[in-house]
Amino acid sequence: MAPDIRTTATRLVYENRWMRVREDTIVRRDGSSGIYGVVEKSDFAVIVPVENGVIHLVEQYRYPVQGRYWELPQGSWEQTPGMDPLDLARAELREETGLVARRMTHLGHLFECYGYSTQGYHIYLAQDLEPGDANREREEQDMISRSFPIGEVQEMILRGAIKDAATVAAFGLMRLKGLL
Repeated sequence: MAPDIRTTATRLVYENRWMRVREDTIVRRDGSSGIYGVVEKSDFAVIVPVENGVIHLVEQYRYPVQGRYWELPQGSWEQTPGMDPLDLARAELREETGLVARRMTHLGHLFECYGYSTQGYHIYLAQDLEPGDANREREEQDMISRSFPIGEVQEMILRGAIKDAATVAAFGLMRLKGLL
């Protein structure tokens, strides 16, 4: 059986340390042609730090949408694209919140926006937490870390105060798996 879509040409449109944007010329199964704009980004980790009925969130200014929002700790290390996802999750948790998890459980892998991007993310449950000092990057200097009761996080999602899709998906996955 023929592939649904075949790439006939690719050109790099833009590149920086965080992403590459390419334009692909394609042919569909029926022979019609078209183009796809594809954003290539490294996978990232989303961490759900839960202990004693509370979830630790971070708030930061998100320039593309011009606002401050609460979300789960998350991130990628573009300079180390092949980094083990568990090591990445541990490092991001420590960097953004100062927390160290003695127990990390992989909950799954999802794609961020697979209609135009290659980026996916691994979701980890972090438990048995030890406090420490955050070690944020310059881009995270405005970040705030705080814990919220699980019910309050759910209410924040329902009323639209939490808008980060990865955070909402991770919270929903935790609920579906009976972990919250």
